[in-house]
Amino acid sequence: MTTLKGPSLHLAQFGADQAPFNTLDGIAGWAARTGFKALQIPAWDSRFIDVERAAASQDYCDEIKGTLAAHGLELSELTTHIFGQLVAVHPAYDAMCDNFAPPNLRGKPAERTAWALERLRMAAQASRRLGLSEMGTFSGSFVWPYLFPFPQRPEGLIETAFEELARRWRPILDACDEHGVNLCYEIHPSEDLHDGASFERFYELVDQHARCKMLFDPSHLVLQQLDYLAYLDIYHEHIRMFHVKDAEFRPNGRQGIYGGYSGWMERAGRFRSLGDGQVDFKAIFSKLAQYDYEGWATLEWECCLKDQEDGAREGVDFIKRHIIHVTERVFDDFAGASVDQAQIRAMLGIA
Repeated sequence: MTTLKGPSLHLAQFGADQAPFNTLDGIAGWAARTGFKALQIPAWDSRFIDVERAAASQDYCDEIKGTLAAHGLELSELTTHIFGQLVAVHPAYDAMCDNFAPPNLRGKPAERTAWALERLRMAAQASRRLGLSEMGTFSGSFVWPYLFPFPQRPEGLIETAFEELARRWRPILDACDEHGVNLCYEIHPSEDLHDGASFERFYELVDQHARCKMLFDPSHLVLQQLDYLAYLDIYHEHIRMFHVKDAEFRPNGRQGIYGGYSGWMERAGRFRSLGDGQVDFKAIFSKLAQYDYEGWATLEWECCLKDQEDGAREGVDFIKRHIIHVTERVFDDFAGASVDQAQIRAMLGIA
């Protein structure tokens, strides 16, 4: 068994235009002082990484690692969620997703997707140069608006959507394979890959691609009322990344899973800082130890109530307390006895 690594910090929610959160060196120093051991860098945030330059230059990648090492930190993974989101965009979300693309591509869905696909290829190449083996992403979505439809979905709608989703992602998975990187889809509401069943559908259409993996975030499963512990039993062989994020689900007489269009503060399902929600992290860390998860435990802070720096500081200690340093011996070895094959047969009454 292997003791998982951590705590790492996902920077997506911490990047800002003021110091120390506006440069890699600045945020690395803050994260190290807070107690983190690694950073997970969003490949779309130019304050922390130029992904095009990282894909082309080993010297630049060595400089990034050197910046982190100067603060005693490692780089755990790159994430590419914003690029992945643009791989598949339903027209209802065009205006909102346009904000993820350069201004000259807005209002041009085909060009926007081509740009995102190229960025994903760059991120895979950058990951190799950075010595990384995992990369996180979103699948994007063609059919999320049809999740619970009336009138009913026409026959063939879901099949066509997933066939196109697989067609677009297959070259990226192949590029990841070329660079020795696993592509870990975050299973997330609003994405076509939002639960185990939808992942399996996609996985079959990409011919069970060896680089098609999962990013496990239990908070998104709580909000769907999915059994996240059974999920680990089923999918542990696919899980290569882990976001440690808490959530709570408190349905009432007015709303449940769908939330009644309420803001985050009023929803029945809410993200919370670590330890403030309902996720059974003791059981999760136990299962990850049992299944020999070798990756990082990465704090992704999202909370509708608590200040983010408080959430980060508390989250470091929370993750450290939950990491199980796996044993190298069986607890009842002291009572063992050396028994040869003849004695074993005699014990069983076998002549």
